[in-house]
Amino acid sequence: MAGQIGGTPVLILREGAERTRGREAQSRNILAARAVAAAVRTTLGPRGMDKMLVDSLGDVVITNDGVTILKEMDIEHPAAKMMVEVAKTQDDEVGDGTTAAVVIAGELLKHAEELIDQEVHPTVIASGYRLAAEKAHEILGSIATTVDADDESALKKIAVTAMTGKGAERGNLAELAVKAVRAVEEEGTVDVDNVKVEKKVGGSTDDSELIEGMIVDKERVHPGMPKRVENAKIALINAALEIEKTEVDAKIEITSPDQLKSFLDEEESMLKNIVEKIKATDANVAFCQKGIDDLVQHYLAKAGILAVRRVKESDMEKLARATGGKIVTNVDEITKSDLGKAGLVEERKIGEDEMVFIEKCKNPKAVSLLLRGGTEHVVDELERALHDALRVVGVVIEDKKQVTGGGSSEIEVALRLREYASSVGGREQLAIEAFANALEAIPRTLAENAGLDPIDMLVALRSEHEGDKKDAGLDVYRGRVIDMMKAGVVEPLRVKTQAISSATEAAVMILRIDDVIAAGKLEKERPGVPPGGPEEEYGGMGEY
Repeated sequence: MAGQIGGTPVLILREGAERTRGREAQSRNILAARAVAAAVRTTLGPRGMDKMLVDSLGDVVITNDGVTILKEMDIEHPAAKMMVEVAKTQDDEVGDGTTAAVVIAGELLKHAEELIDQEVHPTVIASGYRLAAEKAHEILGSIATTVDADDESALKKIAVTAMTGKGAERGNLAELAVKAVRAVEEEGTVDVDNVKVEKKVGGSTDDSELIEGMIVDKERVHPGMPKRVENAKIALINAALEIEKTEVDAKIEITSPDQLKSFLDEEESMLKNIVEKIKATDANVAFCQKGIDDLVQHYLAKAGILAVRRVKESDMEKLARATGGKIVTNVDEITKSDLGKAGLVEERKIGEDEMVFIEKCKNPKAVSLLLRGGTEHVVDELERALHDALRVVGVVIEDKKQVTGGGSSEIEVALRLREYASSVGGREQLAIEAFANALEAIPRTLAENAGLDPIDMLVALRSEHEGDKKDAGLDVYRGRVIDMMKAGVVEPLRVKTQAISSATEAAVMILRIDDVIAAGKLEKERPGVPPGGPEEEYGGMGEY
């Protein structure tokens, strides 16, 4: 890249630096982004196919979860990475609709490219897309219906819709997801991190269960401790039940056997004192975040206290929420009021491992789901499906708004956007119409993935919606148009609005790029080394 000043060429970029500009840069970016959308397109809907992802170590992931596929894919192109961000944002915000968001973004870019070929400027397309996205939100808000947060059957339909096509329709997982979310809901907000999902290979999906309390993937520390404790009073301790080394280096000089004996006796009495303090509170179960000395284990076992050590911090916090106990950081300070309560604490063997179950908690604000499945791949996919279900049920409890699925919402929005486009006029009208066509990619893809004729299905859907049947969607199993509300295919409103927002923003950003320039690596200055320091002194020999 050179400029002319007074007839002398001035070199701005180094020779041979890679650069694409104008129409070519746009085409390349759009092509890369569309390639990502095409990769996940076949996974959309109840009849979507799965992808097998194999990494360099030979580890295999089998899934049809859009965000998982894109996260695992080894993507290099910067525009393609933006599409991965669309899926991640969708997953972070609502947990479901990741594939749909990426497919819409891909279609928006495809239609934008057609408009660019017709000499419509990218900024005009971007402006039209923004207007269309705003109007789409308004339309979705008008067709959404209200959900009662206490209506378990309505919440279950939403969970089933999110899980359909992910191999998790079998069994009672949707019901478990609804119960788990309702248990951890507080004042209309839901944090699904308070639902702990523990997966174990073995048994079948039907063996999965909800524990009204916690599962800790640990075993009791001493075989002499009770395996089962009813009416448990639980001490939650974030301190080492052992004598820790001092932080300062200290030496103890022992010159006679008597001194050694008194030193050991003192150590033993200190450890015994720790157990006495726990016993004094009437605790019969202790969870410790740190280590437990062998002698302390012995005394705890003699006292009939079930103890577990090195419990994860996140599990300790959930135990506190489930049992109503307080985490104590100093054993000297522990009191009866700090103890948590549970109807039953029991060590059980699940598959090959021993696990401690804390259940029958009164009004627990953290619960656990134990997932079972025939193979590791099945259990992993079940966990991903369950995560989607937990998130969508949480979202609908918070927003109390739902729309119908099966492509019905997209067709309705597309129909009304076309009416809106004619009122806008100008070149933006073309972009709004292109936006409407892009939304129709969802029912079209649902039909393609089910082996149906997409054109016939789109025509049938449009005619039903023109007849004011806004809930008419595609039944992919029987290949016909039915009422989605009656069929129970419903999704949270936020899934649709977030998908449209994320897809529009990504498409607009990619469209506005007209120059791709190779950037020089920005060297991080090393502390104490001035720019042009030793490396230049030694002929740029790199790190020294």
